[in-house]
Amino acid sequence: MEPSWKKALAEEFNKPYFTELATFIRSEYKNKTIYPPASRIFAAFNETPFDQVKVIILGQDPYHGPNQANGLSFSVAEGIRTPPSLQNIFKEIQSDIGTQVPQSGNLERWSQQGVLLLNATLTVQAGKPGSHQHKGWEEFTDSVIRVLNEKEHLVFVLWGAYAQKKGEQIDQNKHLVLTSAHPSPFSADRGFFGSRPFSQANAYLVFNDQEPIKW
Repeated sequence: MEPSWKKALAEEFNKPYFTELATFIRSEYKNKTIYPPASRIFAAFNETPFDQVKVIILGQDPYHGPNQANGLSFSVAEGIRTPPSLQNIFKEIQSDIGTQVPQSGNLERWSQQGVLLLNATLTVQAGKPGSHQHKGWEEFTDSVIRVLNEKEHLVFVLWGAYAQKKGEQIDQNKHLVLTSAHPSPFSADRGFFGSRPFSQANAYLVFNDQEPIKW
């Protein structure tokens, strides 16, 4: 893991839950098909160092289909068809700030600008959504939110009830917290479309003397 994150989360790696989680994950990768590739489990942290985080977009599980998950929430590997939720995210960006819908669903271009694309659970068994929930990842990613909450003037983007519940610990006096329905096709029409999180995030960053994100 990238050094600034390793330092920020140092206490977590020595806790019993993380030791049990690591043992479980090693066994899963050895015996089953697990996503993302093992080298990409901590991609969100490696591509967005702790001291460079400006925006956090919180997802739930990695994609569980072949070759989709690349370790960044909502993102897919290069050359993979854009999933429905991400298609809706791109539609909202186009509506919100006028950016054309990109051909690629790989969001590394965001993570490299300071957007932490964090899933609550960092791994999943192929074809079995939620299969690695309640194994310790949620406790680990709660600690990620906790150390980020100690900073100031970050933007937290929480789509859907799951993300909003996980973000209850965020101090809204120090940060901008943007909430709406999830971009899934099942809920996007119930408050995601028209929520304009991208322009709001950039306005907040600019107000706090930070570079806006090129969405």
